[in-house]
Amino acid sequence: MPRKLFGTDGIRGKFGEEPVTLTTAAKLGRAVVDYFGGEEKPSQIVIGRDTRESGSELESALIEGITSRGGEIVSLGVVPTPTVAYITKVQTATAGIVISASHNPYWDNGLKIFAVNGYKLSDEIETELEKLILADDYVLSESESAPETIGDEKYRQQYIEFAQKSVGDLGGLKIALDCANGAAHQLAPQIFRELGAEVTVINDQPDGKNINDNCGSQFLSGLQKTVVAKSCNIGIAFDGDADRVIICDEKGRELSGDHILALGGLDLLEKDELPQKTIVATEYSNLGLDKLMESRGVEVVRVLNGDRYVIEEMRKNGYILGGERSGHIIFGQLATTGDGIIAALQMVALLKNKNQPLSELADVLEEYPQALVSVLVAEKKDLIQLKQTQQAIKQAETELGDRGRVLARYSGTENKARVLVEGRDQKTVTELAKEIAKVWQEEVSNN
Repeated sequence: MPRKLFGTDGIRGKFGEEPVTLTTAAKLGRAVVDYFGGEEKPSQIVIGRDTRESGSELESALIEGITSRGGEIVSLGVVPTPTVAYITKVQTATAGIVISASHNPYWDNGLKIFAVNGYKLSDEIETELEKLILADDYVLSESESAPETIGDEKYRQQYIEFAQKSVGDLGGLKIALDCANGAAHQLAPQIFRELGAEVTVINDQPDGKNINDNCGSQFLSGLQKTVVAKSCNIGIAFDGDADRVIICDEKGRELSGDHILALGGLDLLEKDELPQKTIVATEYSNLGLDKLMESRGVEVVRVLNGDRYVIEEMRKNGYILGGERSGHIIFGQLATTGDGIIAALQMVALLKNKNQPLSELADVLEEYPQALVSVLVAEKKDLIQLKQTQQAIKQAETELGDRGRVLARYSGTENKARVLVEGRDQKTVTELAKEIAKVWQEEVSNN
């Protein structure tokens, strides 16, 4: 049965509308205590949030729900999502809850949960929590306004020290940070400066509404200009809750999560610290990543899009590096979830150790041209049963041979068909993607 509250990454949507309401937040707090709590000691729930204006209200409702069930609160205030995961694990807290909608605009918000081990919950556990929430008739108390919660500094400092210990001195490097007016706006600059780097920061003045607003990992132009203007060695852009990161080289050229996977993987391989000589990527990672790693004797295991699937594969097989092209990178020997600050630190440390420009290091990955075409469809008919579309896909695959690929699927949230074609020639992949999408759209409409 389709779930009403939980999506692919917790509960997320427009604040004030189901499922992101104050009442649902309170019921979630109660459900987390009921599900994870024990009888021996009070449940301890770690809470952190990003900079959205709705964060304080949701936190207040969440706290009311938790305490109504006898739970205790460890409040971190405004911190990156991975900070909550880390503190939950090292404190062996009952659970951790993040109030954030990640890279979404400010009017959205969300709630995602980490278990005591610092990992996100399985679909099965989220389904059980959803049952508890939907069956709860709790009525939220009325209050005029939500007080601003000040996070406990000792826990934030604990994460800072952990992050800094993951690398050595970074003196001599010039770094530009784009904090997306989000959760990393205080911690990230402090971490890099205390490690000796010269840091230029942009988009670190959150006002509750400017999170992800033409800034951060999805809008790199400001960072690219800053890197060039300030002669920085690297540019680093986080998203709103800093669980993802995108970088650019000293020339301002954007480097995707695939570049971080490639550079990180080859560095671990060189140090003989890459278990089974394997990394994990999703179906959207560039084919050039596979070709590069194959040439170095490293296998790339591909999974469905979504960082939770990457982490599941890593945990199941003992791999320590995986991630998404979008910038969710998991250095499993350090973190239990995508951590933009940790991933960025690994890249800056690599830059210092190699003593080469990032542009030269990144050139090791030759990315294949891609074309992504989305078209509206009347309904999401079974792709396997669409014979004309299947024929168009097979014809494209034959033309591409072993030097390209086709990925066709429906959007998870809209009535759209999406076709990704990858190959050695931009004109060819663009034409093939358009043709498949056209046939697909027409066949759905005519059947």
